Amino acid sequence: MKADTVNEETIKEVVARLLFKSNYTLVVAESCTGGLLADKLTDIPGSSNYFLLGITCYSNEAKMELLKVPQETIDTAGAVSEETARAMADNIRSLAFADLALSTTGYAGPGDSPLEPIGLVYVGMATPEGTFCRRFNFQGDRRSIKKQAGNSALNMIRLYLEGSLE
Repeated sequence: MKADTVNEETIKEVVARLLFKSNYTLVVAESCTGGLLADKLTDIPGSSNYFLLGITCYSNEAKMELLKVPQETIDTAGAVSEETARAMADNIRSLAFADLALSTTGYAGPGDSPLEPIGLVYVGMATPEGTFCRRFNFQGDRRSIKKQAGNSALNMIRLYLEGSLE
């Protein structure tokens, strides 16, 4: 199985099928994926039935202004943190009155430090049951990290919609 396929369907096709079936709406708040996640989600014909909104917030100021991530969260936990990913997902879900929300924040490189390693990514997911976050450590170049982050976010939605998110 390739990283972006599930039983010969691409992950974006699986997620689209599950979103159509569930009648859930979805929004995304992206930082490190730079719009790639919204692109994948809207690649499927009929995606306007489930995809409401995508915001790409690269700067801390945009995260605070558009997504209402508290400055204190960014100052204390950092822009790349579980706390920021959760706030991004929660706040865009509320902003758009959506059923589900995904967020991505991370370091795709170049530039690296022990506290901020390249490939560190947090994916947040806000649902009616609560907000979840997963931490990932991806390898590869900038483009590869962005793709891995996008596919991992889609996989989180897939697992949630299939009822098997742990």
